[in-house]
Amino acid sequence: MTYSFSCLCVAMVAASAVSATEQDSKLTASAGLIAQKYMLVDTHIDVPYRIEDEWADVTGHTEGGDFDYERARRGGLDIPFMSVYTPAESEAEGESFELANRLIDRVEALVGRAPDKFTIVKTPGEAENAMKRGLMGLAMGMENGSPLDGKLENISFFKDRGISYITLTHSLSNHISDSSYDEERQWNGLSPFGKDVVAEMNRTGVMVDISHVSDEAFWQVLEISKVPVIASHSSARHFTPDFERNMSDEMIRALAAQGGVIQMNFGSSFLTARARSWSDQFKEAREAYLEENGFEEDGDEAKAFEKRYREERPFPFASLDDLMAQFKHVIGLAGVEHVGIGSDFDGVGDSLPAGMKDVSAYPNLIEALLVQEYSVEEIKAIMGGNLIRVWQQAEAFSKKSNR
Repeated sequence: MTYSFSCLCVAMVAASAVSATEQDSKLTASAGLIAQKYMLVDTHIDVPYRIEDEWADVTGHTEGGDFDYERARRGGLDIPFMSVYTPAESEAEGESFELANRLIDRVEALVGRAPDKFTIVKTPGEAENAMKRGLMGLAMGMENGSPLDGKLENISFFKDRGISYITLTHSLSNHISDSSYDEERQWNGLSPFGKDVVAEMNRTGVMVDISHVSDEAFWQVLEISKVPVIASHSSARHFTPDFERNMSDEMIRALAAQGGVIQMNFGSSFLTARARSWSDQFKEAREAYLEENGFEEDGDEAKAFEKRYREERPFPFASLDDLMAQFKHVIGLAGVEHVGIGSDFDGVGDSLPAGMKDVSAYPNLIEALLVQEYSVEEIKAIMGGNLIRVWQQAEAFSKKSNR
């Protein structure tokens, strides 16, 4: 009897293992089907600046970078927002306007080289139409408002060129807003021009993006904006308490109360305090080394220093579980209707979590959401439905304002 009972136990354990494996396989298959069937929007992918810095043909497959057409299609990506990023220093150098237009030209060139794969989308309706036609819709967001050059009419100019949201500032305060990264707060939030910018963006139907702005600027945006706003690539400060670039719980609730959406950043240093601390310590050590030796920031010596530093102190990559913890936290605060995807692919360097290394990996996130028992309808909202709603609201307010 003992032998028979032991055999029975072994058989039950084996059957349980097979059952668990089958369940995992079903979830993986379901995640892949969901990714391919429903609209998937990612509001922040830094391809234009990547190929400006070092050209690559992302219309096919590339060995480097986080985005190309083949991997994006495997991941189910339908509407990638191409980030038209201008470095903070470009404002002082007077190069922002020209650079932004050059990067938009690069996005248009992708469509020109592969019209059977890509199309430019400027409205939520065009995004939906692109998906119906089997094309990947390249939307655009401007990361850093410095290309406005102090002219409100440039908002309409860039909207006509395809810009659907504007991140008001970047790593330094500009003529529109103070930055979360900048210790100098020259405006104590928004500049007088910046306040006019928010109102004009409402009028023209361009979504206001509060990623990168200081806390003071965030609250002022909410006071001024007549339509919901977005955080195109931010995460929850709850997990990175000293990192102002992420959003506090109070800010997330307020954003949601106005109808807005926080699009979650995938960079490890946005997700965990451990990765954030590593990044801060690395930057301090690197700056001290370069200053002490008089080396250039982008020189070979700087690259060699980073290589040595990483070998001696390996980067603590976040996990997919860490990313899911962020999603669950925000959903708990604001509801599933106020969260989406803003990966920052091609923008956060070698810091992406295990399991989310490039645009082919969205099904891994969807599978993790299924494991947490979110419904297909809820997952559809996270994948893109929430962002499309805000985009539609911005468009509707603009039409009403311009009657």
